[in-house]
Amino acid sequence: MAPLTVNITRHTTASAPRPHVLYIVDVNDGQRSYQVAKRFSEFAALQSQLGDSYGLPPKRLLVTTFIPSAWVDDDLIAERKSGLSSYLRSLLADDAFRSEPALLHFLSAAGAGTIRAFDLEDALPSTLSRKAALTMLGEIDAKATKVAAAYYPDWVGDSNPPENLDFSKFDILLFAFATPNSSSTISWDSGATSLLQRLVTAANNSGHGTQVVLSIGGWGGSYWFHNAMSSSSNRTTFVNAAVSAVNTYGLAGIDIDWEYPNESGAGNPYSSSDAAHLLSFFQQLRSALGSSKIISAAVTQQPWLGSNGSPLTNVSAYASVMTYANIMNYDVNGASSTPGPNAPLGNLCGTSSQPQASAEAAFSAWTNAGFPASKLMLGLPLYGYVSKSTATYLTGSYKRPGKAVMAPSIEVQRAMACRLPDINEVVGKDVGDDGKDATPEVVNYMGGEHARYKGKRTGDVMAKASGDLSAYYGQQVAFNQIVALGALQKQSNGTYVGANGYTEGWDNCSDTPFLFDVSRQTVITYDDTYSIADKATYANQQGMAGCFTWSLDQDDGYTLQNVIRLSLGK
Repeated sequence: MAPLTVNITRHTTASAPRPHVLYIVDVNDGQRSYQVAKRFSEFAALQSQLGDSYGLPPKRLLVTTFIPSAWVDDDLIAERKSGLSSYLRSLLADDAFRSEPALLHFLSAAGAGTIRAFDLEDALPSTLSRKAALTMLGEIDAKATKVAAAYYPDWVGDSNPPENLDFSKFDILLFAFATPNSSSTISWDSGATSLLQRLVTAANNSGHGTQVVLSIGGWGGSYWFHNAMSSSSNRTTFVNAAVSAVNTYGLAGIDIDWEYPNESGAGNPYSSSDAAHLLSFFQQLRSALGSSKIISAAVTQQPWLGSNGSPLTNVSAYASVMTYANIMNYDVNGASSTPGPNAPLGNLCGTSSQPQASAEAAFSAWTNAGFPASKLMLGLPLYGYVSKSTATYLTGSYKRPGKAVMAPSIEVQRAMACRLPDINEVVGKDVGDDGKDATPEVVNYMGGEHARYKGKRTGDVMAKASGDLSAYYGQQVAFNQIVALGALQKQSNGTYVGANGYTEGWDNCSDTPFLFDVSRQTVITYDDTYSIADKATYANQQGMAGCFTWSLDQDDGYTLQNVIRLSLGK
């Protein structure tokens, strides 16, 4: 019997139960040619049934439900036809799958009449209203409770004392950081253990079940990880130190923030065996902590580098002993004279200079490598970058027209982009959600250092609400500082607009906002209620465990945290 060949070059639409797209699969079995019409969700169901690792085109639920325009229909459908063809060809070229009954039935004329429940991913974008989509989302996704987590740095005890936190906003708080040391044990900042004890006590007394996890490492605190992981005896010492911390302080678990095994990172020792040693550590830690404690790791958008210097293609062994992998989808672009997005949702125009660095790309990379979606947490930044620049669009992302023109207004761009309703439309009250003013006192933080670096704060800036952020050129800036310094102004509906001469732009290609003031030569790339909601909604729809933020102290009260919780369905 001749091998099957397939191709998808055409599509059609159907109207019941809602307007949706059918992809026409041209099949040739060597004797005859015939067509099979399939919805996108049927391909997803086939992949789930086969358990294969071949990539489907990315889900585009946010795009398909919130951009009612014909060009999106065309672009999306073209992307899927190409990707679905490649997916089927990969299966038919693989000895392990080409004879699978499920695949053969899928491609048979008999399989053409399979009836499945309607899925939003099948919808024809230009026919599904925002209201209808949100209603269906509520019906479809009443599933497992998602996790809303946040990092609590050990330097915010004064600005955000544990006793004043509203623990109802957080399921998990990751206390950052303890650090590994030359003895393969754990070192603490001055006063950190006392603050940790206060945090655990306050969380326990809150009655909200918030779990406190100790995060070890950090971008600038990872120097001794390689040493602590490098031998069986060192790993045992390090495991014992971590377990001792859990028992001493009544913690829910351990988070390992070693972001770059087999990479120097911030100038740290490394070797080609780092990833393998990390797996051994996680396995030993799980054995020592038992099954109920949390074991997580802060990770980049790609899996850890293996011995060959490339991202691991199979991380299922890690997943089997870990609770979560916390994807740090931020710092994709820092401050620059040609600024780009800090935390892209995706490469939505196909123009990204870093196509592997986005929420969508990270999800695909980790799940394709065998890490279950239900164990992935999406990281959301509550900070941005300030660039000395006269740019009016974001470099490396923006889909430029044929000639130089000004970007559309923010209202037009948001109408085109993946939008949720105004916050009040969902909440029905101030996003403070606690009967109090959601705007906190000014937090004078975020000087010259990276938010995730260890060390003292420098260059604190007093809020003058003038819109002058020049003291932050080349640096990060907390969301609440953008507000406090007057570049953003909170509206009565809980969203924010540019103020003091700043124009608010929207980059459709990364689904992120930015502020620019040409006369000030200032561009601020950041995330707001809209972009945060989109990324949290994406995590929810992809079946991820939830979202975490870096870091709790940078929010404007609980404004962004409330948006995250709403978007996760909490």
